[in-house]
Amino acid sequence: MTDTDDCPASPPGPAGWLVLIYRVPSEPTRLRSTVWRRIKSLGAIYLQNSCAALPATGNAERSLRKLRREILDMSGTAVLMSCDVLAGEQEVRAAFQAARNDEYEEIVDKCEDFLQQVKKEYTANHFTYAELEENEVDLVKLRNWFARVRDRDVFGAQGRPGCEKALDECEQSLEAYAARVYAEEAEGQ
Repeated sequence: MTDTDDCPASPPGPAGWLVLIYRVPSEPTRLRSTVWRRIKSLGAIYLQNSCAALPATGNAERSLRKLRREILDMSGTAVLMSCDVLAGEQEVRAAFQAARNDEYEEIVDKCEDFLQQVKKEYTANHFTYAELEENEVDLVKLRNWFARVRDRDVFGAQGRPGCEKALDECEQSLEAYAARVYAEEAEGQ
């Protein structure tokens, strides 16, 4: 069996990868943490220390080029490469998928917190427009977060359907709460 045999028909997604290899000065430490946060926010995976990868897309390339420039401005070094995986493609994709599934799971956890917050309002018999607006803002944040993860989920991670379901439950819960707020308001007039 050759190295290419371990990669059967590839699932849909971009062809190739972008790899950023960088070095940031050790002091001040905030520079390294800034780069790490940016790489994580892009959804990149670390192949090794200071070596991050993203599926090759136009948006990913623009973002990594910008980050490379920032690293150079920090007096660091950075090389951005476009490449194909010659051996180990399944492992790289699996790591990328695991990162997306972790993000989806984090959103599901926050959805559970959201549902508990709405339930708490019912328990406290607290049906106000201010509370409704606050919950609407929270749901918008969750949906925006999901959209960012979905946009970088180029291979279709398994956690996406469960996350969509959790967001739908939040939407339904908020709609029911809104109806109750409107009913309470009508009774108070």
